[in-house]
Amino acid sequence: MDWLFSGIRTRLAWVGLAAGLCWQAGFAAVPAADPDALIRQIYQLQVTDHARSLQVLAQLNQQAASLTPAQQWQMRYLNAWEVMYQGDYAKSESLLDDIIRHSGDPLLADRASAMLLSQLGAARHYTEAFELANRVAARLPQVTDAKVRRLLLSNLSQVMGSAGQTDLAVRYARMAIAAVPAGESQCYPASILVEALYYGKRLKSDSPELRQAFDDCPAAKAPLYNTNLYFMLAEELLREGQPRQVLALLDRIQPSVDANGYVPAQRSAQVDRATALAAIGQDDDAKRMALAVVAQGKSGDIDAWLKDAYQVLYRIEKKQGNAAAALDYYEKFAALDKAYLDDVHARAMAYETVQQHVLAQNLETERLGQQNAELLVQQKLAAKTAEASRLYLLLLLMALGFAAMWMYRLKRSQLRFERLSRLDGLTAIYNRQHFMGEAERMLQQLAKRNGAACLAFIDLDHFKRINDTHGHAMGDEVLRCMVAACKQHLRAVDLFGRLGGEEFGILLVDCSREQGIAIAERMRVTIEATVVEFDDVAVTASTSIGLAFTDAAGHDLRRLCADADAALYRAKHDGRNRVMAGVGDLEPA
Repeated sequence: MDWLFSGIRTRLAWVGLAAGLCWQAGFAAVPAADPDALIRQIYQLQVTDHARSLQVLAQLNQQAASLTPAQQWQMRYLNAWEVMYQGDYAKSESLLDDIIRHSGDPLLADRASAMLLSQLGAARHYTEAFELANRVAARLPQVTDAKVRRLLLSNLSQVMGSAGQTDLAVRYARMAIAAVPAGESQCYPASILVEALYYGKRLKSDSPELRQAFDDCPAAKAPLYNTNLYFMLAEELLREGQPRQVLALLDRIQPSVDANGYVPAQRSAQVDRATALAAIGQDDDAKRMALAVVAQGKSGDIDAWLKDAYQVLYRIEKKQGNAAAALDYYEKFAALDKAYLDDVHARAMAYETVQQHVLAQNLETERLGQQNAELLVQQKLAAKTAEASRLYLLLLLMALGFAAMWMYRLKRSQLRFERLSRLDGLTAIYNRQHFMGEAERMLQQLAKRNGAACLAFIDLDHFKRINDTHGHAMGDEVLRCMVAACKQHLRAVDLFGRLGGEEFGILLVDCSREQGIAIAERMRVTIEATVVEFDDVAVTASTSIGLAFTDAAGHDLRRLCADADAALYRAKHDGRNRVMAGVGDLEPA
């Protein structure tokens, strides 16, 4: 069932946008016409009763002409929050930037900076988000207000988590929890810590951090965060193969989701329910739920809900033997999956770009400082002898060597990042994104000269059993040995990549049908004969291989992927540890 959990669903980040004011919860919600009382009431209602908060905000806006300048800036901040909640990020960004630059209130400017951090990430303005994160992190020592400091730390955690900097995200989240004064709710930073662990793939359904967050965010007092925690728990239960528990959990929180009326929460519930229903074989109900998500999707968006709904529909149609419908859903899923992976890569690139920019600025500052020091030395040496001139030359050479050393380190860092962006960290072969790009480029070249190719999808049999029995360290060693075994039968021109988990892809270039089947069979036999030893434990593994050929599927990568995946599915279904060909050759390979 690994296909159910193909990637972390970015849709759960919607709670981070609504969290900008959670630290204000605790004010009594009292009817009032006094502007300050209205402002306090809105702060509380935004995270407890959003519909009521809109009514009070409208009442405050009606009094705009009579407000003091400080109250007007507060009103602008609350309006910016509401505009962001409605998804108008461009307008909200303008309002927040105006508050930061012109309000003259450091406390309010810090609040606006914290909210802008989350918004820039949601709007996919990643470079601006990481640049702002650097400025916010630099300002933290001057922030003395405990609540604002907690808010800044929490949003810094979210931004760092989105860049894949899990250790840093967890550190900021724990700092935010530590900044909570005694007796006050830790709900927001506790939920941010859970989110950092979730996106870093370190969360389990029984994680103590998750249990603590539920204690800190009861549904009666923090329904928004409580619901988000349940969605992350549902994702972990799905990943752990417990779909029936997911359905029971969704039934439990559905009244709260319906009452809130928040579309992202409703779509999360629908996709999780469709995924769980498909996992227990209730295909008709799963298909109905997935189609409901599709009906709500927006064309052109990087929509994680829609991607997962297409994946559910593809698997159901393939299971039921509807090849045309399955291929159509697979193509839609693949397009969204590629967009999602591109977005993940964009976040990582933006983070690295900002870090390199900071490093370059530091180098420039050091260089200017060295120039000033050299100028002073030169002025002093002007009146000295030739011995002093030689000393100056030595200092100059040392400065040049220092600059050259830093430039070398900068270039080495850039080359390392470029290499890491192409390779899988565990097996040192191409990652999914680079493999797919190179495969598509190679197929285009082959199509021009009518060359043949074979696409192989390889999946280790019962790999979860190895992880559960011997641990993930043994599982990693099995994957590395499997890659080494396959490489023995590949040429330099062939492409080899890890598609995810224990699934791999190989493009055999200028390879006929007979050659492809023979090579795949040799790889299968080699893997089956390989004994993996780790910590005085020896295990063996088998593999299932699905093949697709250009003479049947043409040179279109998506069609080849669909045929190879279908063949892999039949190999699994027919007993595993075998090679099967795709559409065009229905006999076992």
